[in-house]
Amino acid sequence: MNLEEYFARTGYKGSLEKQDLETLTDIFQHHIRAVPFENLSIHCGEKITLELEHVYNKIVRRKRGGWCMENNQLLGWVLKCLGYDASFLGAYVFNPHQNAYASIMTHLLVKVVIDGKAYIVDGGFGVSYQMWQPMELVSGKDQPQAPGVFRFTEKNAIWYLEKMRRKQYIPNQNFSNSDLLEKKECRKVYMFSLEPRTVEDFRFQCTYLQTSSDSLFTKKSICTLQTTDGFRALIGWTLTETTYNYKENMDLVEFVTLEDEAVEKTLKEKFNITLDRKLVPINVKGVYTI
Repeated sequence: MNLEEYFARTGYKGSLEKQDLETLTDIFQHHIRAVPFENLSIHCGEKITLELEHVYNKIVRRKRGGWCMENNQLLGWVLKCLGYDASFLGAYVFNPHQNAYASIMTHLLVKVVIDGKAYIVDGGFGVSYQMWQPMELVSGKDQPQAPGVFRFTEKNAIWYLEKMRRKQYIPNQNFSNSDLLEKKECRKVYMFSLEPRTVEDFRFQCTYLQTSSDSLFTKKSICTLQTTDGFRALIGWTLTETTYNYKENMDLVEFVTLEDEAVEKTLKEKFNITLDRKLVPINVKGVYTI
């Protein structure tokens, strides 16, 4: 494992001398535009494990993506190697269909402290809730980014993340009521405390999420990647390409349904992913929104 190989994977060629916010942001943006958020291992007969060497080999050498426990663990390792004050936190993801936060801590994220200020760096959420810049850990402050306006609020030592989106223009009206579309303009994302976590705190969750029939990740094959002006997502057989603010206060959301034989080609062309095993796409309706 070495940083040069990781940066070759993400395409980052900037300075590594300063542990400042500008460098952190640049490294972070290269990561989310090169490394997909994806759970395809579950749907092609591979087991997801949390050993750092395995994660490194999967993402850096095999040019795959991963979910939060993989993406953010690798990102945290990189930042620590560079000298950043980085640590892991654990979050409970909001389920819009149940209108409640999950009872299990399933989301791993990174906290970075620079010059006494704390920031949340989360490269493992994907779709339209993927932040594009580190977020200052301050309560009640709107933090506008290209994907929309993010905001933390704190109550009784619990922090809540929410996001306000723009209006959406959907040319293909067949998808205007799709389960894949976020209906609310303001959406709760997750809640967390500042209690430091380790990867060991996520062992059970890693197994549960890839085996339980109640898990979102067993019901959906998901691959998403941020672009320079939006993101793309392949969920089951549905490819979505979103362009942020393509005209004033409006995001363009384009859908297309793929045939089976087009799935692997699309993964290669749109996400730079080549799988070692055969993918079996799945998209159970009503359990995921973007």
